[in-house]
Amino acid sequence: MGTGKSVVGQAVAAQLDFTFVDTDALVEAEAGVTITEIFRDQGESAFRQLEQAVLRELAARVRLVIATGGGLAAHGDNLEQLQSHALVICLWASPETIFERVRHHQHRPLLQGDDPQGRIRELLVARAPYYRRADVLIQTEGRSVREVAAQVVHQFHAARSAAP
Repeated sequence: MGTGKSVVGQAVAAQLDFTFVDTDALVEAEAGVTITEIFRDQGESAFRQLEQAVLRELAARVRLVIATGGGLAAHGDNLEQLQSHALVICLWASPETIFERVRHHQHRPLLQGDDPQGRIRELLVARAPYYRRADVLIQTEGRSVREVAAQVVHQFHAARSAAP
């Protein structure tokens, strides 16, 4: 969260003439309620199941830029599923930067509590082994959306030209 997945993803999709999709938005559309409501009423496990179902549906589609929720890669075989048909790029930022970017967002169920910045640190530590398995890691701190999007597009073209 807060690394720029949505804004960078939209910019990349526009540059590549692909369709941008956000797995969180698809989960909400499928469930008919917000992610906050899913967490509150059904729990994180129900959310992760919905997330996995959306991911399976996306595997059959092409020419997509997919922005996933920050925890998607750390659950089940989601990361392997994505890597079987897509270039997986992880956008990265420090806990302090992420906190500054999301501190006014009320729709972050994992950050509800007394120490959201501490929670961000915990989540990053727990998820780091999965994030490091991405095909490409890109630091977003201190960089414009345009600059990060250009690097993503470059990495996409490089991976595409290297594919057999």
